Amino acid sequence: MSKFFGEIRQLGYVVEDIEAAMDYWSRTLGVGPWYYNPKVPIENYQYRGEHYEPHNSVALANSGVVQVELIQCRNDVPSMYRDFLRAGRTGLQHVAYWTENYDADMERLLAQGFKPVMSGEVGERGRFVYFDTEYHPGSVIELSEVAGPKGKLFDLIRNEAATWDGRDPVRAFPDLKTL
Repeated sequence: MSKFFGEIRQLGYVVEDIEAAMDYWSRTLGVGPWYYNPKVPIENYQYRGEHYEPHNSVALANSGVVQVELIQCRNDVPSMYRDFLRAGRTGLQHVAYWTENYDADMERLLAQGFKPVMSGEVGERGRFVYFDTEYHPGSVIELSEVAGPKGKLFDLIRNEAATWDGRDPVRAFPDLKTL
């Protein structure tokens, strides 16, 4: 367990074909069901201090207590995902730690010298930040707030994975406003 963040809660994979990746993970590895959003509604997105409007498709499933995230960039907006792909890589791009105390954790990490590179929000109390890779070359560290509806979605995904029988491997994201 990380002394800075706690347990790793998510492994984030950047892929070129999210549909093929979901099929592989569910059929070959038995991970699912996948909750898929073809265009994640990211608000207040910033990359290196500049605002952009990314179009990312995301699929989430659990393998035990660890969540697997598949990400496909659908536009050419600057991001750490795009940087990863342009470097000729696909696969594991980040590890994520979850928090219900985002502001306090951010303050603590900034004081320790961590440098935010990419950030945004997904729903109410669903902020996220990716830090510079100089602390962990080869994979990025994400801090993700799970105090609101996003946390409820993550609970739903984990609970569904625990009893998944292989049927209905791809499901639509529920509306975060109704959770």
